[in-house]
Amino acid sequence: MTRYFCHEHPDVLIHATRVVDVRPGAVVLEQSPFHPGGGGQLADRGLLRWNGGETRVAGIEAAEGRYWHLLAEQVEPVGAVEAVVDAEFRSLMTQLHTDTHILNALVFQHFQGALVTGAQLNEDGTARMDFDLPDADNDRLRALEPEINDVIREDLPLRYAYLSEAQALAERGLVRNRSVAPPPTADGTIRVVEIVGLDRQACGGTHLVSTAGSRPIRILKIDNKGRHNRRIKIGLTGESPR
Repeated sequence: MTRYFCHEHPDVLIHATRVVDVRPGAVVLEQSPFHPGGGGQLADRGLLRWNGGETRVAGIEAAEGRYWHLLAEQVEPVGAVEAVVDAEFRSLMTQLHTDTHILNALVFQHFQGALVTGAQLNEDGTARMDFDLPDADNDRLRALEPEINDVIREDLPLRYAYLSEAQALAERGLVRNRSVAPPPTADGTIRVVEIVGLDRQACGGTHLVSTAGSRPIRILKIDNKGRHNRRIKIGLTGESPR
């Protein structure tokens, strides 16, 4: 796995590139602005345009270290193309992903380093995170909602770094998932996302420039999932970010 183009150029949503492999209804691109999804994040959506046509990019499939862009039609474009990321959907994913980092950070701080056991971002503006919290009081978890929204209003910047896999695994709390670590890139490093003044953790998703780019959230539901897992479901409110 190489470093994603969308990590190095997060503001580039329209990119001229070339098809390097093709099959009916799918292409591999020389450079892709699309995030391929993973770790609970949905893959970017958008359009692929070429001389004489265009079609929707409906999904992305990873196979043998390459990313096949799945097209809405059984076409086989070749040569030069223009890849166009759906800006509204990217914005939704970046807001939700940043907000789950804030939730994750506060649970880690307030509940003795509790680890994540699962996560999922949804196209309806909701997300859920599962934590290893066998003895947590659900009312204490619900009480995190105003603190999450305080962090959003504080307009904390986000920044990124790459550490060696050994460094990332050695730093307490940098890898938060109980069973899965973000895969290293081709140069053996792991991407670290920092919400300045709040949190650092390994992650391969897309995020906001600062926390104020998100709408406020609500904690919608807390469920007990088995003996250890608590599932916290959050949702973006209808207010627009400033």
